[in-house]
Amino acid sequence: MGKRKKADTVGQIAGKDNFQRMNFLYQMAHTVMSVNPNNAQLARYYTSTLKRISKNCVQRQDPSVKRTICKRCDSLLIPGVTATVRIRAKREKHVVVTCLECRMVRRFLARKDYQLWTELPTSLGSQRKTTGATDKKDGSERIADKKNHSETISSSIEGKADQ
Repeated sequence: MGKRKKADTVGQIAGKDNFQRMNFLYQMAHTVMSVNPNNAQLARYYTSTLKRISKNCVQRQDPSVKRTICKRCDSLLIPGVTATVRIRAKREKHVVVTCLECRMVRRFLARKDYQLWTELPTSLGSQRKTTGATDKKDGSERIADKKNHSETISSSIEGKADQ
């Protein structure tokens, strides 16, 4: 019996299989809602399963993913379909997202210099992006693509509010 070779730990993520399951469930919820918006119950089941998996395996979800899921009813928050998005500037400029299923209201600051914890230089995600890039798209890159998509949506909403 020979010794087992040590795996290259630079490109690996702890709990990668759970991360891939969560990514798959999130993508399926989006696909179900895009194909038929009347399937909100199925998308809600996928997102509640996603939240249960992340809680059981103690893995953080990306803030861009968490912002698109209602905390109360676990429905997927899609602007114009399952949620309304408004920009308010009473105290400070912020985005108000209201779930149309349960009327839960969420507020997010809309500062120009605001950074999420994943975008900070000390976060693990930013270190992984700088250390090595892969040709294949794994789950973290797909969620990053979704994040970029949500940022373009929010920037277009801000552009409409400024006019």
